[in-house]
Amino acid sequence: MPTHSSLRNPPSNLIRGEWKPIPGALLQSRNPARPAELVWSAAPRIQAVDEAIAAARDAANTWAAIGLDGRAKVLRKFQSLAAARVEALAALIRDEVGKPMWDARAEAQLLATKVDITLDTATEGTLKRVTGYELSLGGTKSGRCWFRPHGVMAVLGPFNFPAHLPNGHIIPALAMGNTIIFKPSDRTPAVGQFLAQLYHEALEAEGAPKGVVNLVQGGADVAAKLASHDDIDGVLFTGSWIVGRRIMQANLDRPGRMLALEMGGNNPAAILPDADIKQAITECIRCAFITSGQRCTCTRRLIVHEAVADTVIPAICKAAAALTIGDPASPAPIFMGPVISEQARAAIFEAYRAMLAAGGEVLVEMRESDGGTGGWYLTPGVVKVTRFTKADDIRADAGADHEVFGPLLRICIVKTLDEAIEQANATRFGLAASVFTKDAAAAARFCNQVRAGCINWNTGTAGASSKLPFGGLGHSGNHRPAGAFSVDYCAYPVAGMIEKSDACIVSPGMEP
Repeated sequence: MPTHSSLRNPPSNLIRGEWKPIPGALLQSRNPARPAELVWSAAPRIQAVDEAIAAARDAANTWAAIGLDGRAKVLRKFQSLAAARVEALAALIRDEVGKPMWDARAEAQLLATKVDITLDTATEGTLKRVTGYELSLGGTKSGRCWFRPHGVMAVLGPFNFPAHLPNGHIIPALAMGNTIIFKPSDRTPAVGQFLAQLYHEALEAEGAPKGVVNLVQGGADVAAKLASHDDIDGVLFTGSWIVGRRIMQANLDRPGRMLALEMGGNNPAAILPDADIKQAITECIRCAFITSGQRCTCTRRLIVHEAVADTVIPAICKAAAALTIGDPASPAPIFMGPVISEQARAAIFEAYRAMLAAGGEVLVEMRESDGGTGGWYLTPGVVKVTRFTKADDIRADAGADHEVFGPLLRICIVKTLDEAIEQANATRFGLAASVFTKDAAAAARFCNQVRAGCINWNTGTAGASSKLPFGGLGHSGNHRPAGAFSVDYCAYPVAGMIEKSDACIVSPGMEP
């Protein structure tokens, strides 16, 4: 029987349209709020990678030949299934990730909307950029451009948005005619299986080829084999810079393989003297600590102008200390649940202590808690530093460029807009940034000079729109933005010239 009530099959892989149960208990996920509750348990086999890739390869040509209209029918069926099961998926995300129900539900609702965004044919729609065209090349010769799928794509999902983020790769990849091997995070295998179930049912309902979407569970060994396998055509990854770097290293001798890497962020927000202080504080608190700080777009570094520091910093600290933390299943309003695992909690707390040892000033003390149920909770921490730097050792420099994936915010004070921009750019990451000001010229300078892929004005760093591109540069990404631009890395252009008469080119020195 399924470990979690939301699953229709026992812990399994999905290969060639068949569910393959995985016995054992080598890999387990537990409820972060109540770790005694087992969510999913199995002992994955690395051999399943070869089986899944073979299935995807066998289905690739048939799936591509169905055409966009045929594939769109499958995606519309997926959309209706996802919309009907929002509550079941939200409950599973809550129990496996530890998100409060409102946060989990918000993620679950994004699955269906991704289909509309992907299939949008409006002037600014996503499909316009991957729609073929023809033109005259003079005389009786014409040229055309068309787009082809890469083929077999590996999708490696993260734990923090275990349904939405892999779905953001899979839907456009399927739309463009690719087949999929999906490996969820080993921290959220149950959500991954739920997502695969939705694809499976949609494909079955529309009579699609077996093996279009395959699910392979496992840990780092399975991910490494999948990302470096000779018979895939692309890797679509969301996760950390460290793992993204390994994927790039594993594919140095495969320049033709598509790598779309969404990685971490050490995101700044700057509050200037003329900002709406209440709005700025509300947005910065929300974006620093939402999902217990486990979003790649969370605000990690707050840059406050000295003219408003005496107002902003105490208010930030008061708001952080007042956030409601508790069991995500509680009927009471909860802003923050636990972090994903005991190991993650230990790493976050260790980074916090390292900052303090390196000279950081505690403004709001971070504390560990079990919530009375053995859960993996942390209270928000706020640390003041002299300035941010690109140094990589947080043990030696409290302002070092270190992404802490948890509820920890660092603050520094600056004197000018130039210094705020310099401090915002004091990172090797480049995912998100925000500036709070009523001055349009100051906002324009910030948005034009800060190096990041998502730059907001008077709204926080977290909460990107799927109608816009989503991605970063530096250690945050390799210029393959997802969101509305995800179709761009799921197909490649082919150029062709067509001669409609018997005309031919006779160059000098050639016999006619």
